[in-house]
Amino acid sequence: MKNFYDVYENHAELPYFAPHYQEELLKKPIPKRNMVRTAESLLPGHIIMLWRISFGTYTNQSSHHKYFYTSYGIDAQKELDWLIQENYVRLNTAFESLKHLAVPKLKEFLQLQHVKGLSKMKRLDAEKTLAQLYSNEELEALFDLRGYQLTDKGRAVLERHPDIVAKHPQKKF
Repeated sequence: MKNFYDVYENHAELPYFAPHYQEELLKKPIPKRNMVRTAESLLPGHIIMLWRISFGTYTNQSSHHKYFYTSYGIDAQKELDWLIQENYVRLNTAFESLKHLAVPKLKEFLQLQHVKGLSKMKRLDAEKTLAQLYSNEELEALFDLRGYQLTDKGRAVLERHPDIVAKHPQKKF
């Protein structure tokens, strides 16, 4: 059986070799095109991660999809951290991340402040009341879930590479 270096010797660079996908990566190699960097020195896996984050549903508690490891050859968490460091992505504040919480959780936070009329309160009202009662720092202490969002730099690079997104398998609705 071939080893990792034999299988990937003709790729522009070696992919991240996730130990738990070792067998799969030897049997079904990552496509060569997914290891070729863009003009910005990003790999297609970075672009796909930016695309996923652009939906507004990616959080610090989202599990990273298998395809980052098996189709794009990147260590998803390490590369997400790098995208943040390089200012393509940023972590949302506690207030910006409220949208990821269920309304009962928001009401739980309001209950801590002895707010009345919670049963009739809609999401928008709950968020407005939270903003009046809590500072961002106080709210941060109540929950760990944070969303990610693209910076202008991240949006710009994503817009320059629709070809990479187009090659990514997408759900049919």
